[in-house]
Amino acid sequence: MRVLAAMSGGVDSAVAAARAVDAGHDVVGVHLALSAKPGTLRTGSRGCCTIEDSHDARRAADILGIPFYIWDFAERFTEEVVETFVGEYAAGRTPNPCVTCNEKIKFEALLEKAMALGFDAVVTGHYARLSVVDGVPELRRSADSGKDQSYVLASLTAEQLSHAMFPLGDSWKSDVRAEAERRGLSVANKPDSHDICFIPDGDTKKFLEDRLGQRPGELVDAETGAVLGRHTGVHGFTVGQRKGLGIDAPAPDGRPRYVLSLEPVSGSVKVGPAAELGVKVIEADRAIWPSGNPLTEPTECVVQVRAHGGIVDAVADVDSETMTVHLREPLRGVAPGQVVVLYRPDSEGGDVVLGSAKISGTR
Repeated sequence: MRVLAAMSGGVDSAVAAARAVDAGHDVVGVHLALSAKPGTLRTGSRGCCTIEDSHDARRAADILGIPFYIWDFAERFTEEVVETFVGEYAAGRTPNPCVTCNEKIKFEALLEKAMALGFDAVVTGHYARLSVVDGVPELRRSADSGKDQSYVLASLTAEQLSHAMFPLGDSWKSDVRAEAERRGLSVANKPDSHDICFIPDGDTKKFLEDRLGQRPGELVDAETGAVLGRHTGVHGFTVGQRKGLGIDAPAPDGRPRYVLSLEPVSGSVKVGPAAELGVKVIEADRAIWPSGNPLTEPTECVVQVRAHGGIVDAVADVDSETMTVHLREPLRGVAPGQVVVLYRPDSEGGDVVLGSAKISGTR
């Protein structure tokens, strides 16, 4: 097959491209330029998609002997990922920009362009397993549970997955680095990127305030209604947050307070004890089914609400593109804007992705 290898400049995408070459595919490497100011997006292991990263990707392509190009996706990345991220926080929701990037950039914009140019598939360095069962794509967790990225890929459609390749799904990260070393790839020991790529200093609150300005509001005790303090904007908070609340006086029982809910219109941030964080029911919409087969009846499943954590048994009741998920045990820190991913239950605790949806509310 003729495949396009998305090469970020890291070790994973370089080895994924190498394995595609070894498999006999006609491979072309491409690095996505996602920032109009690429020098501002990496600080050590934070950030990505810098000039340094594009050079690392080019060197890897040279060693593999494949053609290499840089495609400018900066404008679309800003519109689809950065502006969506800012807008979601302004609305009191907590988005996952990695989910948005995979959905809108790597497997919508990139795949669309690749298909228009005659490529059969896009290969990436994601840690997830992908197979076809009875003609239906099946997305599964990776062998390396600590690196599993099936959660951030669960918003892909069956059509997108039918043109995707994840060569690292059966590998452990340590083995990938060792392989890169054997192949003479200079990125073998390059640190992984952490946090949000377009906020390299990790200061999300400042990033949002620079773009949204200050929107003062009150910190309110959810139980008594007492005003405990003021803040500069709901975008500086997320459900489940404990630190940085700006409340001087301790709770009457001496226990810490947590953010329980955000009201962007009034600017109210309600806080309370940890016991009030427990969620038993999740409401979600914009359901996506990677297999192409939506659930049509209440289904036992395992749900995950964060990229690394927030996993519990549940029953999902689906109506068209909306779903109500009843959790067997309460979860804390579940916020509107996050993605809930449904996995088929098994002895491994949930391996095959059934579907995903955007969380719209909890109770």
